[in-house]
Amino acid sequence: MSSVSPIQIPSRLPLLLTHEGVLLPGSTMRTSVDSARNLQLVRSRLLKGTSLQSTILGVIPNTPDPASDAQDLPPLHRIGTAALAVQVVGSNWPKPHYTLLITGLCRFQIIQVIKEKPYPVAEVEQLDRLEEFPNTCKTREELGELSEQFYKYAVQILDAVSLEERFKMTIPLLVRQIEGLKLLQKTRKHKQDDKRIIAIRPIRRLAHIPGTVEDEDEDEDNDDIVMLEKKIRTSSMPEQAHRVCVKELKRLKKMPQSMPEYALTRNYLELMVELPWNRSTTDRLDIRAARILLDNDHYAMEKLKKRVLEYLAVRQLKNNLKGPILCFVGPPGVGKTSVGRSVAKTLGREFHRIALGGVCDQSDIRGHRRTYVGSMPGRIINGLKTVGVNNPVFLLDEVDKLGKSLQGDPAAALLEVLDPEQNHNFTDHYLNVAFDLSQVLFIATANTTATIPPALLDRMEIIQVPGYTQEEKIEIAHRHLIPKQLEQHGLTPQQIQIPQVTTLDIITRYTREAGVRSLDRKLGAICRAVAVKVAEGQHREAKLDRPDVTEGEGCREHILEDAKPESTSDTTDLALPPEMPILIDFHALKDILGPPMYEMEVSERLSQPGVAIGLAWTPLGGEIMFVEASRMDGEGQLTLTGQLGNVMKESAHLAISWLRSNAKKYHLTNASGSFDLLENTDIHLHFPAGAVTKDGPSAGVTIATCLASLFSGRLVRSDVAMTGEITLRGLVLPVGGIKDKVLAAHRAGLKRVIIPQRNEKDLEEIPGNVRQDLSFVTASCLDEVLNAAFDGGFTVNTRPGLLSSKL
Repeated sequence: MSSVSPIQIPSRLPLLLTHEGVLLPGSTMRTSVDSARNLQLVRSRLLKGTSLQSTILGVIPNTPDPASDAQDLPPLHRIGTAALAVQVVGSNWPKPHYTLLITGLCRFQIIQVIKEKPYPVAEVEQLDRLEEFPNTCKTREELGELSEQFYKYAVQILDAVSLEERFKMTIPLLVRQIEGLKLLQKTRKHKQDDKRIIAIRPIRRLAHIPGTVEDEDEDEDNDDIVMLEKKIRTSSMPEQAHRVCVKELKRLKKMPQSMPEYALTRNYLELMVELPWNRSTTDRLDIRAARILLDNDHYAMEKLKKRVLEYLAVRQLKNNLKGPILCFVGPPGVGKTSVGRSVAKTLGREFHRIALGGVCDQSDIRGHRRTYVGSMPGRIINGLKTVGVNNPVFLLDEVDKLGKSLQGDPAAALLEVLDPEQNHNFTDHYLNVAFDLSQVLFIATANTTATIPPALLDRMEIIQVPGYTQEEKIEIAHRHLIPKQLEQHGLTPQQIQIPQVTTLDIITRYTREAGVRSLDRKLGAICRAVAVKVAEGQHREAKLDRPDVTEGEGCREHILEDAKPESTSDTTDLALPPEMPILIDFHALKDILGPPMYEMEVSERLSQPGVAIGLAWTPLGGEIMFVEASRMDGEGQLTLTGQLGNVMKESAHLAISWLRSNAKKYHLTNASGSFDLLENTDIHLHFPAGAVTKDGPSAGVTIATCLASLFSGRLVRSDVAMTGEITLRGLVLPVGGIKDKVLAAHRAGLKRVIIPQRNEKDLEEIPGNVRQDLSFVTASCLDEVLNAAFDGGFTVNTRPGLLSSKL
């Protein structure tokens, strides 16, 4: 075998002072450069030098921290290692620094320091000639790895120049290692692969040299890595995920803990072993019990509960049913979120809610790639980690309020999540491996489908959740809301009574909403006022005598005969105070909540021509909408006010054009008696509540009726509301949201509702008590609408067969 060529180092070497360990010949070390001297050395020699000699440095172990920028050069160790700079990596954040990858060549002895600034340079004498020991490089490298935790001992090995001295120092260490291995073989009877892993720490303890300190933090970290490896080995993750974890674990073992990637890799592996790859809960498939539970938790909502029971029934017959994507669409406060929680309770599954309102970054759904600082998994994977099973009920709340920004479209990121044909292979950017979401039951909620992208809407089954009727609100209040408020305020039914007639007053006069949230808040205000009176009553025994208004909160108190104490014995301290229970009637309601917020003003608004009532659908439920018109001398201009959208403006132009074309038929004239309604006449259409944006096609019939009233001088019936889209020929086209609109008319106390004829099928969804209180007129053209909107009809030739029924 040919001899190895001798390595000749320069007689003058720039000195790199490092405190991160001792570099031995033949080993490689990564060191940080952030002190002023070392930074200047790197910039002057490594970055500007072009020859091989300029990349050879003298590495001196330095016990004090070299990062201190002291003016004086610290005392130098006399023996160092000549090293070759293999790689230089620099960064300016948070401050300028470099990272060097250096390989030890041979040792040297400092003869004298030639200069100290800007970086130290010394005259050196080479101590090793590597051709004399061609087979010892590997041995030195292994010894360097073994001794990296024992700083002082490694320095002693560095100072041992002769081979004999080095053997004398290393042989005791090797003997102790052999003894440790023998001891482990006798005392531990684990599997062979476990022995190799667990033996790491005992070897290091037996090899402990007096004068050194064990790094306890690193030992604990090694224990954590051992446990992590055991979890990976025993986990039930798929083969692809297992291969990725094994590969990342190997990288983690070779990685210094000081590297930022160490924590990222460890967090990734911990997440992988915590994910419920195969952990699931068993569904409780009892249809009768599920029906009872849904009926107890939620009053009304028959259509929604029917669909949930259908899903449970199919699940009972076929266990491998993919989770459907249900989307509950309805106004706020109708119980969409609570139904999702009840579904999870019915199935016996874990429940997790993900609020999507305002989310505008797709990484919130699909996660961040691990190349970014602060990367984390998306909300879907994080939710699975939280619940700990792979078949929970996920409630995607407010899916219609997703945003869109430069960081991507989260609604598009949900396409894969909510597609039953794709979500069995969902890939989060952070995991970068597929996860099966097909067993997750996704339930989305929204106030409207108008803002949901069509592609996302196509992947979901829409279930409309309309608002409640007055009767349903009364039942909900006395079944759920009042008991909840009494419990939250520490009251009992023996202390407060709210009759149903009072609840109806709250619903009709203080709240006008599709849901029950405002009703719940009003009941809470009543309970707070009563709580004050109860607290005062505990400190008095005499009844406050006042005819109308009490002091403090000022609510009227009514004494029920059965609440009076029957005796005046010593047990009277256990009886209720004499003013209990407090009965909440209309007078107490007015004292607590103030004057009514909503009064019936419909008849007052329709006391002159040019006013009609329309029905509108909003994300908050159905509402009535007044349309007002006036005319004046002018040049035939049409003015529209009230925050109207383009569709509403087009409906107004259609209505005026139809009336102008039929002016002679209906004997409509302007102020000068001309059948040209816009001749020397300006028309102003106004939709009150101008702060609210209004748009949609369903106001066409209302605008036409309002203008017909204006030009004919006749009053529209004060108990009529209408909805429908019109064409230029006067046809009435169907619209949506019929149930919500009808409920709004019912809340307003109206008696007749005009709807398009093609919407007659939607009347089946109207509750029976509402149908009994209202008269419905279905119309296919504007002639029929005008006939139903005015007393005695409006047209000259009324078409027979006009449908007007009491449903």
